[in-house]
Amino acid sequence: MSAIEQLFSSLEHIGETVQGLDALAFVWMLGIWIAYTLFANYRGKTHTCLASVLLLYRKQWLLRMLKRDNRIADANLLDQLRSSVSFFASTTILVIAGLATGMAASEQGLSILSHLPVAATDTRELWEYKILVMIGIFVYAFFEFSWSVRLYNYAAVFIGSGPLSVEVEANDAWADAYAESGARTISMAAKHFNYGLRAYYFGLATLAWFVSAWLYLVLVSAVVIILYRREFHSKALRTMAYSPTGDGRV
Repeated sequence: MSAIEQLFSSLEHIGETVQGLDALAFVWMLGIWIAYTLFANYRGKTHTCLASVLLLYRKQWLLRMLKRDNRIADANLLDQLRSSVSFFASTTILVIAGLATGMAASEQGLSILSHLPVAATDTRELWEYKILVMIGIFVYAFFEFSWSVRLYNYAAVFIGSGPLSVEVEANDAWADAYAESGARTISMAAKHFNYGLRAYYFGLATLAWFVSAWLYLVLVSAVVIILYRREFHSKALRTMAYSPTGDGRV
């Protein structure tokens, strides 16, 4: 039997083993993750959120940059943003490597879980299935982080090719169009970085699956609630969206 046939045979055996609550837990995690992503993208177009507020700040940043001849500080700031994403991309590779090692250490893992009175993972097939799910989550996170790094690279080229201050002094439309395009490019990079961070949240919640499928369902739901509050109702959002008017109100 070839290696590919062995792989498909193993996956088929795992599929026969994973039933009931474990299957529901996986479907719930995947469904609520996708649903929240679609919801957040839609709501962000019509309601104030961190993404929409930061887009405005990025545009203001680039408009002010166009008025400066020395743009070293702007380049350094963009490099700091890109370095943060690169750190997560590199870390994700290590996480995936660790999970792949855990796949081969099923006996040791099951031995540790056997000492927990409520452990829901009691077979090698279930262990491998849950490890595969986590590997899939972090592989997705890696692709989001790597694409975010690429977008920040594109933004660096965009900033480097920006017009000089004397060229936009008498052309506000040019400056506004340039700042809008640059802000949207940086916001796309930040959005995919955010997607990668969401994958981390769901990946960490998946650790509870090894203990209890019910606990996993609760934590996955809690992750969505936390994400929603942070993106649409957080103190950071209220602070950044604050705009004092003449009467002292927002």
